[in-house]
Amino acid sequence: MAPPLTGMTVVDLTRVLAGPYCTMLLGDMGAEVIKIERPDGGDDTRGFGPPYLNGESAMFLAINRNKKSLTLNLKHPDAKQVLTKLIGRADVLVENFRPGTMANLGFDYETVSRLNPRIIYCSISGFGLTGPYASRGGYDTIAQAMSGIMSATGHPDMPPAKAGVPIADIGSGMFAAFGIVCAYVARQRTGQGQLVDTSLLDTSIALSAVESATFLAGGELPSPLGSTHRRNAPHGAFRVKDGYIAIAADSAHFWTRFCHILGLEALLDDQRFKTNADRVANKHLLQEIIEQVTVTRDGRYWLEKLDAADIPCGPVNTYAEVFQDPHVQAREMLIEVWHPVAGPVQMTGINVKLSRTPGEVRLPAPTLGQHTAEILQTLGYNAQDIDNLKAAGAI
Repeated sequence: MAPPLTGMTVVDLTRVLAGPYCTMLLGDMGAEVIKIERPDGGDDTRGFGPPYLNGESAMFLAINRNKKSLTLNLKHPDAKQVLTKLIGRADVLVENFRPGTMANLGFDYETVSRLNPRIIYCSISGFGLTGPYASRGGYDTIAQAMSGIMSATGHPDMPPAKAGVPIADIGSGMFAAFGIVCAYVARQRTGQGQLVDTSLLDTSIALSAVESATFLAGGELPSPLGSTHRRNAPHGAFRVKDGYIAIAADSAHFWTRFCHILGLEALLDDQRFKTNADRVANKHLLQEIIEQVTVTRDGRYWLEKLDAADIPCGPVNTYAEVFQDPHVQAREMLIEVWHPVAGPVQMTGINVKLSRTPGEVRLPAPTLGQHTAEILQTLGYNAQDIDNLKAAGAI
């Protein structure tokens, strides 16, 4: 069966990461995504690198699959007319400019909704469309800093650290896609489109729900924990002979089995480690005691022992090791897509598996303007019209 969003048309005015990740998710689930790009270089990430594959940015290739590229110079009136026609037939418009930019171009929500009352208009920005910071530019690092995430990340004796992946950007793309689909479902009931407004800061705070509750309910400021857990122990990364492994042996039945496997049965009667609360209170001492044993053997040995006892555990993988993992491959989280310039491109797969209407990668990331003529023809432009637009600098 066709993917679930087949029939949805998305006008994609985004660039860099949060917005393109959102529209990639929609494209993966079947939406037709028309990516609008500047004729003079396109999305900024086309130049991000290294690495490059035959001159194509690996970052751009990774987050712009299942899209078509249409180049438009939105400062040109003829290009604005093309966009107006696209909006008239679209279901969704997504943009991630600084608030005010779309109004300056003549395509703010109020204007666009008059052109197409059924359209779902999604704005992704640093701080949202309202509030005292609305006009500021925003980046992933700034959102992580201002949301409190950086204050609770890393190790206690180190400077503030951001997460190892751009969670504000990726999270905003995910929440934006969620909001768009919610508005799309609502439109089936009401017949009306609506504005979807999300931001990197809002997303970062939402992702901090548990840590925020620690402060809001009890007044405790979450502090950096390294890989340990605020409420459970032993829980985190432990040194072994050849690196580190992750272990979560905090519940009572896991704890008992764990002590037997490591030959640390004496800890079962040690009052410092009797309950989970006791172990959390003494978790640094507990980690030292555990690692005196775990460093004597390599990770594979301990993982086999722990897994046989059904104790949650896993290797602390590098990305090279991630994509060699047979389970990752079996889940199709490593896929290969053929690109006309870059050749075979490996990338992450679709992580949401639908049993009846699964998503699919139908198209590689487009070359700049690859589908301009094709899309214009669907809007009623003939070959001469397209030549005239090009000569005028509109496309």
